[in-house]
Amino acid sequence: MTSAGAGRVVAELGRPETPEETAARVAESRRRRRANQSTKNLVLSLVASLGIVLFLVVVVVRQTPTPPPVDYPSTAADASAALGTDVLAPTVPPTWSANRADLTASGGVREWYIGFLTDTDAFIALVQGFETNPTWLDDLLRGASGGEPVEIAGVEWNLYDRRGVDAVGSRQYALVTEAAESTIVLYGTASENEFALLATAIAADLPAEDETETAP
Repeated sequence: MTSAGAGRVVAELGRPETPEETAARVAESRRRRRANQSTKNLVLSLVASLGIVLFLVVVVVRQTPTPPPVDYPSTAADASAALGTDVLAPTVPPTWSANRADLTASGGVREWYIGFLTDTDAFIALVQGFETNPTWLDDLLRGASGGEPVEIAGVEWNLYDRRGVDAVGSRQYALVTEAAESTIVLYGTASENEFALLATAIAADLPAEDETETAP
């Protein structure tokens, strides 16, 4: 014990402390230091843990970047050249975008496909099938039947409304029409107005009936 410490103890007790009192006081002092050190270590551990969590959130768990829109008119030009006939590339609002555009085949039918995302984040697929058959259409629409005839911008479509039916997936709402050389199918989860907007844009690209009838 230092002389200052001894003097303080004498002043407090009015006498020198006994060896037992000295041992007890030293033990209590050590206990307090250990308790303080444990508290500091706990705080440091919490700070370190929070730092790791923040690192994981900011650096590791990043939001998946949105892919750039697909240039479907350019892809449509390539598909038209490959097929030897024009495919559809309707003009949609600038707030819409395409997330996919390609030429594929399903069930022996060549398909031109565009996936549109509307300004309400809804989805509409445009599928143009060439040399189609009833089985192809049945598979594409997941067994739709009993379509209702509707006219949009002078074009006759069959409407299939199965919103709320889980088994049909994204084929909740669909429009189907026959063109000169292909079958055109629209399906997705967008609103009726958004479907009508796309159907109107497609109508502008379809040949007039008299052009079809007089074509060689």
